[in-house]
Amino acid sequence: MNSLSNKVILITGASSGIGRAMALEAARQGARLGLAARNRAELDRLVSEIHLMGAEAIAFNTDVSDESQCKLFIDSAIQHFGSIDVLINNAGISMRALFLKTELEVIRKLMAINFWGMVYCTKYALPFLLHSKGSVVGVSSIAGYKGLPGRTGYSASKFAMQGFLEALRIENLRTGLHVLIACPGFTASNIRNTALSGDGSPQGESPRNETGMMTSEEVALHILKAVAQRKNNIILTRQGKLTVWLNKWFPSLTDQLVFNHMAKEHDSPFK
Repeated sequence: MNSLSNKVILITGASSGIGRAMALEAARQGARLGLAARNRAELDRLVSEIHLMGAEAIAFNTDVSDESQCKLFIDSAIQHFGSIDVLINNAGISMRALFLKTELEVIRKLMAINFWGMVYCTKYALPFLLHSKGSVVGVSSIAGYKGLPGRTGYSASKFAMQGFLEALRIENLRTGLHVLIACPGFTASNIRNTALSGDGSPQGESPRNETGMMTSEEVALHILKAVAQRKNNIILTRQGKLTVWLNKWFPSLTDQLVFNHMAKEHDSPFK
């Protein structure tokens, strides 16, 4: 896939953050977009913005933790577009609490959205992606390489995502299917604002200073470029790349460095 022009791209979690930025950038590149999210009002605003750019987009009000809604999303997109070239599994939610003080329902919710939402959408889109020799993308995290303290459920969901997608890639080495695992580092987006506390309530204000972080728009450019180039994996930010490298060769040291770094967060749940 040398160009995204006229390609049918489906994006989950498209109403904000990285998903929204990818939708706008893909529209600039001439893609035809099927955009899924729970926030219908924000989706509709995004679709209107894309239409003003002269690009094609349609909104699908979808909770990816619900298998039936994922199937309806894919079926409706096929009915509208007739094919799928790229599925970007971007919908996700984070958390911040010690596991000792985290209700199990919070872990279940993260797995339902971050992992099972990807599985459901990929399952129903796969026959069409095999036909088009298209791309499955998982927007993962450095937390899919290194478990982050205070984010046990989030890390688990991203490790699961990466294992699933890696296995899917190997299963399809001879079918022409492209599978990309994209791992942003800390990004200036709203995911931390909507992260869950240990009791399941929204965290609220981000605990991190987002000045100097990679923006959602920059992340979107990197991911879409990797889709066009059919890369297998991308790891973003210097800090993210360093963390993965250090963890490969010096895992015990990396444990300590990660602990110290995360403990510096405002109102950190551990010290």
